[in-house]
Amino acid sequence: SEDVLSKDAGECAICLEELQQGDTIARLPCLCIYHKGQVFLRMHMKFQKVAFIGCIDEWFEVNRSCPEHPSD
Repeated sequence: SEDVLSKDAGECAICLEELQQGDTIARLPCLCIYHKGQVFLRMHMKFQKVAFIGCIDEWFEVNRSCPEHPSD
């Protein structure tokens, strides 16, 4: 299901960027969360934002299971 993150939640296991408050996320049945929809990478050195498609959207184009729980 799609949701908006209410507090920082560590690192996205797909893109390795921080899951930050206000990010749009997908919460899978196993309760893992990943970026969903349009995501902005925070370019730490240049203070730029680069948009790309949500992590879990790209993952599900080639996989049908959770990246962290593939047997579930």
